[in-house]
Amino acid sequence: MKILLTGCNGQLGFELQRSLAVLGEVVAMDRARCDMADPESIRAAMHAERPGIVVNAAAYTAVDKAEQEPELALQVNCQGPGVMAAEAQALGALLVHYSTDYVFDGRQQTPYREGDATGPAGVYGHSKLVGEQAVGAACERHLILRTSWVYGAHGGNFLKTMLRMMREREALRVVGDQTGAPTGAALIADATAQMLGRYLSGAKRGEPFPYGTYHLAARGETTWYDYAVLIGCLAREAGVPLKVQPEQIQRITTDEYPLPARRPASSRLDTGKLRSTFDLTLPSWEDGVRQVVQVLLGV
Repeated sequence: MKILLTGCNGQLGFELQRSLAVLGEVVAMDRARCDMADPESIRAAMHAERPGIVVNAAAYTAVDKAEQEPELALQVNCQGPGVMAAEAQALGALLVHYSTDYVFDGRQQTPYREGDATGPAGVYGHSKLVGEQAVGAACERHLILRTSWVYGAHGGNFLKTMLRMMREREALRVVGDQTGAPTGAALIADATAQMLGRYLSGAKRGEPFPYGTYHLAARGETTWYDYAVLIGCLAREAGVPLKVQPEQIQRITTDEYPLPARRPASSRLDTGKLRSTFDLTLPSWEDGVRQVVQVLLGV
């Protein structure tokens, strides 16, 4: 089975190249080969490779910058995936597309389920929501995986930023009133591979496949502040010299750290549907963070 992977240089794409390799021939493409802002580039890539599975890990993820670049965010996160979905439909291919907790307004008191009302507060969340809708409308065989607070050993993310700041700065302030689950790119990639493994084995036996939208996030929940404290504790345990110790990090409110785009206060995603449908066990967010810190620090 040929698998076309876009966004191969991102933190998720990097991990997907590893996890998908056991399933078939992976054709990994960066923006130069498949530009999600250019419909003709997408069509050319799909026509040239004619994949049986498409995994779209390319996205516009600059949440604050999206407020100034709404057209580009929509092109990459909505229009491009819509074109890709139409091409996948024509080929009879399965399309895997990643989305985000930012499609919700963050005000719900309980973890969000797949069918809960959406209400993105910013351009980025809106672009991802309409991207979901474009994919679902154009391609019957689709998996839309919503995730949250993604990090990894490759690429830029909160975890790596905190490690750097604790070593370089004299003080550090982190928001403590937003809740979610830091989710490793490796976890997302491994879960994707398991879902696609079921798709391929089921196809051989003529079994139906549960297409649709699923929430994929690590188990448990935390705040950005507590997340940062854990990162600091792990770094200190590894002997990293820190200018800001974990207990010296200052907890602040969202209002004290204004940004162009509003973040959801609650990014908690209910993963029950994914776990029961695909018989997946999701590790705790702490375990994933610990593993990546160890990789980054070489311990």
